[in-house]
Amino acid sequence: MGKINVAIIGVGNCASSLIQGVYYYKKAKETEFVPGLMHINLGGYHISDINFVAAIDIDKNKVGKDLAQAVFTYPNNTFKFCEVPATGVKIQRGMTHDGLGKYLSQIIQKASGSTADIVKILKETKTDVVINYLPVGSEEATKWYIEQVLAAGCGLVNCIPVFVARENYWQERFAEKGLPVIGDDIKSQVGATIVHRVLTRLFGDRGVRLERTYQLNFGGNTDFYNMLERERLESKKISKTNAVTSQLDYELEADNIHVGPSDYVPWLNDRKFCHIRMEGRTFGDVPLNLELKLEVWDSPNSAGVVIDALRCCKLGLDRGLKGALVAPCAYFMKSPPIQYTDDEARRMVEEFIVSGQQTGDSL
Repeated sequence: MGKINVAIIGVGNCASSLIQGVYYYKKAKETEFVPGLMHINLGGYHISDINFVAAIDIDKNKVGKDLAQAVFTYPNNTFKFCEVPATGVKIQRGMTHDGLGKYLSQIIQKASGSTADIVKILKETKTDVVINYLPVGSEEATKWYIEQVLAAGCGLVNCIPVFVARENYWQERFAEKGLPVIGDDIKSQVGATIVHRVLTRLFGDRGVRLERTYQLNFGGNTDFYNMLERERLESKKISKTNAVTSQLDYELEADNIHVGPSDYVPWLNDRKFCHIRMEGRTFGDVPLNLELKLEVWDSPNSAGVVIDALRCCKLGLDRGLKGALVAPCAYFMKSPPIQYTDDEARRMVEEFIVSGQQTGDSL
């Protein structure tokens, strides 16, 4: 079915894991269960069909470098599990806006020179899908880049908690251009959000009333460092909280739920620790309490989901679908246009992959 030409905005740890993974799994056999992957072939596209054609960043240590070098350049600090050969893709100087917050500006210096012509780059490289990997809180920068994506005629996978796919305004803008969008805020394969959601649904399905819960996360990557700036954290907290409360059939008072990043521990690098506590009432109103600790390498944990999101977005382009693709959004993202249970969302995605025509596949 050809290649999927992909451009990346923000060459941090998440980009590093994604790019490593595409090379790591390029010979994955469709007849085998391969750890780390949900689909080896998705709608006719193998992982090896993902082709990186452009990359954009503002870090002076990355701009001008080959993508293969940039993904291992400080402050990137994720797990290195694959050598990446030279790609011939040079990192282009992007637009800053609010993409560089108070804390990141202490370790990242902007590259000299003016912003590259993003629309021209996307058109010349024949980019199919753009990934937004900007830092949390990059509201204005994300909106600016979306305008470039729309002008260039590309699909978008929005991996950060700036609300795009779930907002009517942006849904209409993408629909007007005949382009698909998948967002917002990527779920990991087995991360804090998906585990908390599944346990919340399990409580309800088994007749336990959840009364109080928290999810505390901390790690040592630039994402956690950036989120020390509490003002940049608002959309992330909304996204993660709604992902959990959407699994309840009743409202949980705001004081009884706390979900979000809590601190930055430099020596953890890209490792993330999650602590979940859930307090509920079961048979006879007897208390039931659960505590869980999860440790993951944060960026590789989301890369496999992004690989599927990219391929679903390309299927949307191939099939002429436009606006938010509801099924992929619901399964891959924390803040989709419509929340479903994860079982329902998975079923919808499998139907989408086969036909792309099921009810509710796009808005």
